[in-house]
Amino acid sequence: MKRRILAAVIVMFSLFAMQSMADEGMWLFNRAPKDKIKAKYNFEITQPWLDHLQRGSVRFNVGSGSFVSADGLTFTNHHVGRECLQQLSTAQKDYIKTGFYARTEAEEGKCPDLELDVLMDIQDVTADVQGAAKPGMSTAEQGQAMRGAMAKIEKDCVAKTGLRCDVITLYAGGMYHLYEYEKYTDVRVVFAPEAQMAFFGGDPDNFEFPRYDLDITFFRIYENDKPVHLDNFLKWSHGGVKDGDLVFVSGNPGGTERLLTMAQLEYLRDVQTPFALDRLTKMDNLLQKFGQGSQENARISADMLFGVENSLKAYKGRDYGLHDAALMNEKKAAEEKLRKGVDADAKLKADFGDVWDQIGQAVATQRKLYMPYVLVERGAGLMGDLPSVARSLVRVAAEKQKPNDKRLREYTEARIPGFEQQLFSGAPVYKSLDEVLFAESLALMQEKLGADYPAVKKLLNGKTPAEVAHNAIANTRLDDVTVRKQLYNGGPDAIAASTDPLIVMMRAIDDDARALRKQWDDEVSAPLAVHSTRLAKARFAVEGTNTYPDATFTLRLSYGTIVGFTEDGQGNVAAKGERVPSFTYMGGAYTHADKHGDKDPYELPKTWLDGKSKIDLKTPFNYVSTADIIGGNSGSPTVDKSGEVVGIIFDGNIQSLPWDFAYEDRIGRAVHVDSRAIIEALRNIYNANDLADELWNGHRSEAKPAK
Repeated sequence: MKRRILAAVIVMFSLFAMQSMADEGMWLFNRAPKDKIKAKYNFEITQPWLDHLQRGSVRFNVGSGSFVSADGLTFTNHHVGRECLQQLSTAQKDYIKTGFYARTEAEEGKCPDLELDVLMDIQDVTADVQGAAKPGMSTAEQGQAMRGAMAKIEKDCVAKTGLRCDVITLYAGGMYHLYEYEKYTDVRVVFAPEAQMAFFGGDPDNFEFPRYDLDITFFRIYENDKPVHLDNFLKWSHGGVKDGDLVFVSGNPGGTERLLTMAQLEYLRDVQTPFALDRLTKMDNLLQKFGQGSQENARISADMLFGVENSLKAYKGRDYGLHDAALMNEKKAAEEKLRKGVDADAKLKADFGDVWDQIGQAVATQRKLYMPYVLVERGAGLMGDLPSVARSLVRVAAEKQKPNDKRLREYTEARIPGFEQQLFSGAPVYKSLDEVLFAESLALMQEKLGADYPAVKKLLNGKTPAEVAHNAIANTRLDDVTVRKQLYNGGPDAIAASTDPLIVMMRAIDDDARALRKQWDDEVSAPLAVHSTRLAKARFAVEGTNTYPDATFTLRLSYGTIVGFTEDGQGNVAAKGERVPSFTYMGGAYTHADKHGDKDPYELPKTWLDGKSKIDLKTPFNYVSTADIIGGNSGSPTVDKSGEVVGIIFDGNIQSLPWDFAYEDRIGRAVHVDSRAIIEALRNIYNANDLADELWNGHRSEAKPAK
């Protein structure tokens, strides 16, 4: 696997300079590349088409999705929805293992803390945010002023619209847009297959193709205890797609680093990514050992283990990319070209000539502060649900006493409703898992910062991480939502008087953590925001504005064609080699299982063994396209030119991992579940005909379609 990732990265970036823009881009919906698509594909995107797709797309807490019927039916990946499935499971009913199907409305299971957001409107607020930074202000003051402006815009928007309102930073500060979301918090699961089939092939097949995965889950949104009726939902295709077809992906890519400076990329290579790999490796080992303790341990840690292993593989791809000379040389050449463009214009040079040096100075500070900041302030050294609750309670009590524009961003008035939903969630908390996570993270903090670091001394107080974690988790009462509410409503006095061991610990280090946060905000975040804004303006002046910003877990439009690729068997692109077709078929799942001896993770569930004679084995199952995606796109609907659902994104191949930094389409591919396989499986494997009919018709059989 290591060899395949490394080969993929090396080949990708040896081709980087040869690539045209191709189908590159995670485009803003209010700046869609209509001319590019028209010129290349002779297809004209209309504004009604865009508006309908925008409002038919949704954002989950950790991924993307779409509305697929007038009666509130919502569609995403199994791995996006599996946290809810695990929260609803018990030792007696493990829905991750067995799957879930609600045949009636009454059987639909309510998720404790799932939120779905639908983007309703976008407004450009660049002038308001950038204008808050006045001449004569220090860099730190400019950063605080811009954060205050963002908080005010969000607060005013919530008061005016009643919607969720987020100011989004784009082009590294070159633009700021206000995104207004309709928010749904009553979300109920309708159907999910067994994890065995949703993640068929397990970690060995993750980020690979060919694939045979039914990575789907259906939810329904409710208001006032009734399903929501929708005007904007995406119709299910009755015809499907074929090789060469143009497809579109509407989703929320989590984050890319394509516009970073060399100093910032080197920071990722030298500091952030090695720490992430070290931490994820430790967590993987910890969770594997914990799960071996009992069947119940394995069940309650399964979702976290899945996420850790997925992230670990993705970070390995990032790491290899950042260490590849071809990538770094191409990035360096692009930066030098931009700098020459700035230097060639006297005014641009006067205005922006020092911007790379200024960013470099901020990054130098970032390197020094990163370890204590990420461990103490960002919570990497305070892992576990209950330690996180304690930190939040201590923080919010103080922050709510401040004016809105002076608060930390996560506690501004516009964000308090979402914060309260998570804080008072009835999601199960497992103290046994929390204890091992807390102990491991405290040990990591001690290892990285040293036993004499002030926050470490306050937390451990002469004891071992295991002793501290055991005492704190065993004796805390924060797993009781009633206790959380009492502390929250009691404000600073209740927090100051609390003897709960986790509250006491978080209270003891809050000054240390806040000092780190202030130093980070003033010496890292603020200068990066200010000077990245200047860099964006320089880039606009030299290169124009007809491009897309880095991903920010906000709605984007990508496009591409369905096409396979050729590799040499080691992940390398090759003129003559193994041709990987664009489609797999349902019958291939049985062949794939046989090839691997029908053993985990290639063991088909009983439903599929029983259903083999009932399904059309030639039904397209998974396929690949050149659509530009990244983590966060999981669950994104794939639509054809008519805007109808022809699939769903669930992965990229191994060669797409370095798309964090640059896109190429010679061999990198997005991986989709075909809409035809979903219908075939629902009808002939899971006997979920009512659900299949709802998808096919756009409404439940007993319900009328929205007008």
